[in-house]
Amino acid sequence: MRIAVMGSGGVGGYFGARLVKGGADVVFIARGAHLAAMRQHGLRIENDSEPIELPKIDVTDDASRIGRVDLILFAVKLWDTEAAARSLLPAIGPDTGLISFQNGVQKNDILRPIIGDAALIGGVGYVATAVSKPGVIAQIGTMQRLLFGEFDGRVSKRIEDFHQVCTAGDINAEISPDIRREIWQKFVFLVGLSGATTSMRMPLGQIRDNPLTRQFLLDLMKEALAVGRAHGIALPEDYAEQRLAFADGLPHDMIASMYHDLQAGKRLELPWLSGGVVDLGAAVGIPTPMNRAVRDILLLHAQGRDSR
Repeated sequence: MRIAVMGSGGVGGYFGARLVKGGADVVFIARGAHLAAMRQHGLRIENDSEPIELPKIDVTDDASRIGRVDLILFAVKLWDTEAAARSLLPAIGPDTGLISFQNGVQKNDILRPIIGDAALIGGVGYVATAVSKPGVIAQIGTMQRLLFGEFDGRVSKRIEDFHQVCTAGDINAEISPDIRREIWQKFVFLVGLSGATTSMRMPLGQIRDNPLTRQFLLDLMKEALAVGRAHGIALPEDYAEQRLAFADGLPHDMIASMYHDLQAGKRLELPWLSGGVVDLGAAVGIPTPMNRAVRDILLLHAQGRDSR
């Protein structure tokens, strides 16, 4: 199974490295200083339990040169979705699958008109990582998990094959019969984590330990949950409270990738996270004042430092 990783940052780079370690045939697509470092020194995953050193990897900045692949792990930032997907068209054959492990619930609506229904597979990734320096990805904690599945719920051969290579790479992987619900489940939590940590400029631990900021975190998730249920997603009424309990078990210093991007002066995925809740809520008549506040607070930072 030949696999391409489009977007080799915290998510794509981490899971791609695990696939390589498990023996999979993987080509990474990257750019800039990260690409240069990966070409020269390979890729390193730093963590407290199981560092990964890959001194030599297959990496390029031109997707048109890699040929047809069996599967694409799509992990670019949301604002790059359309351009990145179009650049991959030469690598997509009649049986190629593309799994987006991006954030948000609107990602597949952007991808579908470009790559077509047949190629698209639903996916959700859970890992706390960031590119600490070019060629190096730092992982916080030990959580790492991938869920994926066909949108019609069937277990296809490409899904089974990918699950096998994930298992070989010691990835906690699961085939989901209802991947749309899984995507929304992650969205509910991520909206809270990203909105709270980025707007408050504080890690999760301090937010959850203060009664008022803990309630703010919960309210962000409750709004996203209400919007999802209004869109027909079968989420439990108390799902936001369940996710708050889950947050209590996460590392104290955990922050969302959007906060990392804010600190680095990069563009933010704000329009598809807090902004996505606002837009999707408006479409079904659900008020979302807390997420609107986060969107508006961060709006002037959304295009990155160079735009101000």
